[in-house]
Amino acid sequence: MSRTRKELVAAGARLAALGLSPGSSGNLSVRVGDRMLLTPTGADLAELDPEALSELSLHGEHLAGPRPSKEFPLHGAFYRRDPGTGAVVHLHSRNAAGVACLAPWSPRSAIPPLTPYFVMRVGQSPLIPYAAPGDPAQADVLEALDFDFRAALLQNHGPITSGATLAAAVDAAVEIEEVSALLLRLGSHRPRLLEPEQIRELTAKYGTTWDG
Repeated sequence: MSRTRKELVAAGARLAALGLSPGSSGNLSVRVGDRMLLTPTGADLAELDPEALSELSLHGEHLAGPRPSKEFPLHGAFYRRDPGTGAVVHLHSRNAAGVACLAPWSPRSAIPPLTPYFVMRVGQSPLIPYAAPGDPAQADVLEALDFDFRAALLQNHGPITSGATLAAAVDAAVEIEEVSALLLRLGSHRPRLLEPEQIRELTAKYGTTWDG
């Protein structure tokens, strides 16, 4: 059993324990060379089997293992956009899904720069227009966006994050849920946002992107 498979199972268990993947929702993947390991369709992230993961090409060809999550096109889109992407996490976490039902803050980020940790760990996160779950056209839209981002909100659906490592993608998923909870709690109050120079300092130090 490979270390990568064990890490994917552990990440799923962590996200489930945090309450971020209700029922059998959510899917995770890790890039392994020119392939990806992906959680199978209908999988409970709390009970993943390291020997029962789906293996696909980066273009979505099913190579081995059980039938993959129908969201595999979104994972492939992130890997093809950026060769440095090593993992992708898609959840239906309550607060981020709630923000995905609102109008976006800007064309390049559904969520404003509320906290330093959101800017540090996630960065700008566009709202991707609605499509039925698993619709490859939504992945095409995500892949074609001509600006940098590591995470997005899928309209009326939920968050998807990526990272150079699985740990980074998981941390981004946790952080986007936390900042979404804060945004919803603020309600109609007009929040004080980070200043442009504060944002530039954080993105320069932590390698994230904020240009919207």
